[in-house]
Amino acid sequence: MKIYTSILLITLSLSAFSQNKAKTLLNEVSNKVKGYENISLDFKYVLENTSENIKQETKGDVVMQGNKYRLNILGVTRLYDGKNTYSISSEDEEVTISSENDDENDAITPSKMLSFYEDGYTYSLDIEQNVNGRKIQYVKLTPIDSNSEIKNILLGIDSQTKHIYNLIQIGKNGTKTTLTVNSFKTNTPLSKSLFTFDANKYKDYYINKLD
Repeated sequence: MKIYTSILLITLSLSAFSQNKAKTLLNEVSNKVKGYENISLDFKYVLENTSENIKQETKGDVVMQGNKYRLNILGVTRLYDGKNTYSISSEDEEVTISSENDDENDAITPSKMLSFYEDGYTYSLDIEQNVNGRKIQYVKLTPIDSNSEIKNILLGIDSQTKHIYNLIQIGKNGTKTTLTVNSFKTNTPLSKSLFTFDANKYKDYYINKLD
């Protein structure tokens, strides 16, 4: 009985140690991100579902400042100015405008991409990998909400820079999405109008207001 008790205590201690180390690392990442005036990322996005024989790859870029962002992906520019979201499609010549606040959703949006893990997850240290000479420490995040469509998330963190290297999300439906950061720039000079929607540039576009 004493042996089983000892094993249980050791297991619980290791679990607590893993959670504390993971929390410390995530706090370091969060503090570093919040210290930047703005962040610019170039990234690769991969969506896979082997049972459905689906694999899609695309590249994109995003600039973030506070909760504002400008995202370019799949030929669409998505702009959030702090009040409204504008989805601009050059191919369809259409602009969709919504006053919905991205931060009120559960989805991992650009404005939350580097801080989403702060609420709603339990976490523990996972594997460490060497990627082109960089030590990437993974933290496993599990949603507290049992009804979440997310099974778990692996967050890869560069041990030296404390920047997020990649994010691997596993859905309960078997879908795996991977976002890998190819370029991480901070505090770059930005145009004052970068997060401002200029209606004069889209006079010939169909404007679709959702609310």
